[in-house]
Amino acid sequence: MGAHPLLTVALLLLWTPAAEALMEPELCYILDAILFLYGIILTVLYCRLKFLVHRASRQGAVKEKEEAIYTGLSGEGQEMYETLQIKHS
Repeated sequence: MGAHPLLTVALLLLWTPAAEALMEPELCYILDAILFLYGIILTVLYCRLKFLVHRASRQGAVKEKEEAIYTGLSGEGQEMYETLQIKHS
């Protein structure tokens, strides 16, 4: 498995000379921003998943309701048209 790209970038930032120039609070601000964006992305994906599941369950309920209308009806044993019997007098 490959490493997560965000983790790779964070590790590269820590090993570069630029990391030495950063004071501790600045590094925390960068990590906080990364975690904040990660939290927003996860929240959006979670809400999207909940919305899709809710919509799918609602469509399933509508289908079941439509099928329940025809539950007692069956086409077996019934002719489409009754035969007319002509009486000869």
